[in-house]
Amino acid sequence: MTDPKRRGRRPAGEDTRAALLAAAREVFTEQGFDGATVRAIAARAEVDPAMVNHWFGGKQGLFAAAVELPVTPEWIRETVLSGPVDQIAVRVVRTFITTWDNSGGGSFATLVRSAATQESAAQMLKQFISVLFGGIIRELGVDQPELRLGLFGSQLAGLGLARYVLRLDSIVDADIDTLAATIGPTLQRYLTGDLNLP
Repeated sequence: MTDPKRRGRRPAGEDTRAALLAAAREVFTEQGFDGATVRAIAARAEVDPAMVNHWFGGKQGLFAAAVELPVTPEWIRETVLSGPVDQIAVRVVRTFITTWDNSGGGSFATLVRSAATQESAAQMLKQFISVLFGGIIRELGVDQPELRLGLFGSQLAGLGLARYVLRLDSIVDADIDTLAATIGPTLQRYLTGDLNLP
C-alpha cells in the first residue's frame, strides 16, 4: 500500500508562497538576514529555490513579505539616499512615518508589541532595522557603523513605539514636518555626526 502523503517538492501555488513565508520567518530569525540563504529557506519550505524569485523577486523581497513591509528595502534605500547626505535623517523620518501611517502602523506595530515577549519577534525586529538601514550606514562609510546602527535603530523603534503602539497623544498628533524637524537632527548625529566617544 502506498503512502497517500505527497512526497518531494510542493506544487508552485499559493501553498508554496505560504510555506516560503513561514520558512523565511524561521530562517531569518535563526540566522539573520545575511546568514539566511535562498537555498536554506527553500529547503525548509520543501520547494525549489527558483520559487523565491517567482513569488518574491529575491531574498530582499521575501524578507519584506515576511515582515509585511508595505515597501521594498530597495525603495527605502533609494528614497533615503537620494539627496544631500546632511538631510538623510529627515528623509528617513518622513519615509518611516509616511509608510507606516498609511497602514496604521501595520506589521511594525505588531513586531514592536511582540518583541517584548517573543524572542522570534525580537529577532525579526532587529533584522528589520538591520536590513532597512544597515546597508545605508555602511554605504556612508562612517566610523563605528554597528554602534551607529544601534543608536539609530533605538531612536526609530522608539518613535514607532510611541506613535503606533503607545499612541502618545503628542506624537500621534504631531505632523511629519514637526517630527522630521525635531527627531531628524538626533538621527543625523547618529548617522554622520561626532559621537563624542571617550
